[in-house]
Amino acid sequence: MKKLFNSICLCLLVCLLSSNNVFAGDASTKYPVVLAHGMGASAEILGIVDYWWSIDDELEKNGAAVFKTSVNGMDGTIAKAEDFKRQVLDILAATGKEKVNIIGHSHGTLYSRYAISNLGLGPYVASYTSIAGPHRGSSIADMVIDTLPDSLHDDVGGAFDFIYTWVFGDTNPDSLQNAIDLTTDYMKNVFNPNTPDIDGIYYQSYAAKAKWSCPSLILQPTWLIMLVKEGANDGLVGVESAKWGNFKGVKSGAWYSAGVDHLNIVDQMFGITPGFDAPAFYVGIVSDLKNRGF
Repeated sequence: MKKLFNSICLCLLVCLLSSNNVFAGDASTKYPVVLAHGMGASAEILGIVDYWWSIDDELEKNGAAVFKTSVNGMDGTIAKAEDFKRQVLDILAATGKEKVNIIGHSHGTLYSRYAISNLGLGPYVASYTSIAGPHRGSSIADMVIDTLPDSLHDDVGGAFDFIYTWVFGDTNPDSLQNAIDLTTDYMKNVFNPNTPDIDGIYYQSYAAKAKWSCPSLILQPTWLIMLVKEGANDGLVGVESAKWGNFKGVKSGAWYSAGVDHLNIVDQMFGITPGFDAPAFYVGIVSDLKNRGF
């Protein structure tokens, strides 16, 4: 009986370790890795909290040269793309490299894609990785825009602009445009038709989903709403919306976890992500890019 118990414990331990991707890899890519954060935040939130928590540190430990860009938390996609492009060009100048590997999360997948396709950044990009990107919009953005009367759009947008200017440090933000740019109608009928993929760049994507509850309780209400409207989702972005280029699958965490949501796929809140090892996940992504010659 004791041997059986020990064997079961050993099997469970192996399962837990393998589900958390502890076996990382060599992340020393040919080109630097550039991280593009999502909406409502910056690379260093309030100058205190690292958006990517321990992901960039783990990538560097495994040999990657990592650079974190930071744009307005609340702004239109085009404005963010222009700022992002300037920072990438600075990174290229500082490193002497010809290209970069872009990894974007959430809105970061869109403004980086726009910069690649429409602002001339394409020749300087080797690979593009999308993490939980709303490539077909988000029904939550639809709900925000549709629920508010048109007469209140400017007032509510202005209130958020004030907060993001004086609290979060944004420069001339545009919160209303940020919301409009994430609606399903805009993404499907305006953004995507005018933002084609560029030949010679490797495009790939991952989605996340909560299984029986949202690990980040703050996203529980939106997750439930999106279950009805879009099906499987991570609390802000649907699985189908997240697919772009070579779709590499859905991250849902270990069997015992509630799943992977829009926050813990970037190692939030504060690195507490039961059943999902976010840093190892990113090391795996970058190791694969290295193996592909990027």
